[in-house]
Amino acid sequence: MKDFEHDFSLFQEALEIQEPWYVSDYKVDHSNQVLHIYLSFERGATFTCPHCGHSHAKVHDIVNDDRTWRHLNFWQYTTYLHARLPRVACDLCGKTRTVVVNWSRPKAGFTWFFESEAMTLMKEMPVSAVARKVGEHDTRLWRIFHYYVRQAMEEVDLSQVKRIAIDETSSKRGHHYVTLFVDVDTKRVLFATEGKDATVLKTFKDYLIEKEVSPEMIEEVCCDMSPAFISGIEEHFPKAHITFDKFHVMKIINEALDQVRRTEQAEAPELKKTRYIWLKNQDKLTENQQVKLFNLKDTLLKTARAYRLKLALQGLWTRTFLYAPLYFEDWYTWAVHSQLEPMAKAAKTLKKHEKGVLRWFTSKMTNGLLEGINGLVQASKRKARGYRSTKNFIAMIYATVNKLTITVKPPIGG
Repeated sequence: MKDFEHDFSLFQEALEIQEPWYVSDYKVDHSNQVLHIYLSFERGATFTCPHCGHSHAKVHDIVNDDRTWRHLNFWQYTTYLHARLPRVACDLCGKTRTVVVNWSRPKAGFTWFFESEAMTLMKEMPVSAVARKVGEHDTRLWRIFHYYVRQAMEEVDLSQVKRIAIDETSSKRGHHYVTLFVDVDTKRVLFATEGKDATVLKTFKDYLIEKEVSPEMIEEVCCDMSPAFISGIEEHFPKAHITFDKFHVMKIINEALDQVRRTEQAEAPELKKTRYIWLKNQDKLTENQQVKLFNLKDTLLKTARAYRLKLALQGLWTRTFLYAPLYFEDWYTWAVHSQLEPMAKAAKTLKKHEKGVLRWFTSKMTNGLLEGINGLVQASKRKARGYRSTKNFIAMIYATVNKLTITVKPPIGG
């Protein structure tokens, strides 16, 4: 232990402290397993001016309070760096400013080494678990996480964005949602914001303007038939074409079909426990389910008729651009005259949004990508057992879904 307690050069080299800074002292608190390392600078040293970058600014005075930064542990010791920072009076710009140290970013309270390790851990583990591992409050770690995610998102190029998909994902139990805006072509989450009403479209528009991107760049938008999304798009992106997600279209029909089944099964016992055979695609059914469907699908049951309407609408997506409008019109006529009230009501909903339904034949856009993204988001949420705030949840979405390359880099000089 003797060498450890007197060898300043060991810490000087390990910390990679640059001149004119040097290790002036250290103290070991064995009872609490804490190591304090003290840094000072050479007499007559000059520093880089934080205001103009002049490299030979002279020391004006020294800030009285002792600054502290958490560093990576040395062996089993929780390690802190301490220094009193000089202020420099710059001959070039005339400003007097506190110097920026080369082992930490301003006001961080952590060294670059510590932040790099923390970010590596936070991309692999829940932040609460990282906090326990490194002995820091998770609120402080979230500040690190937000800083570097924000820096990485600043580098995302929005200049070529033309086609976006919109969907909401639950942020926590109850009616709490975050709306995602995804670039269909790059599969990147461009923006996420709390809520799922029409105002989220204005928030996204303001974000684009802030990034010096014209909202008129957005040519195509894919979403579900949420009235809030539709009105928001029409108001804030009036030149964009809306494509209604075909999986959402089929969801509307499946819900109507299931409503027919639930009503009919009271007088048709053979329909009990058959919900999934009508809603799933046939190739997803078990062998027993396929047999049961085969015995029921061509009967005179109302549910069987509703199922045939569903299959017919699925056939729409295999039609050509020119024939699709005629096919949809024939299907609509059949559905509204089917004497199946839920199916007729669903058909009228689709008819009201016919332009957006048929826009798929031009844009070929769906929200299938967003389903995959939502799966990643919810898996991350379960792993973390929730997040303290929506802001934290959104930052984790950016980092997880976009697979951000986050590199902690100290500044040149100091």
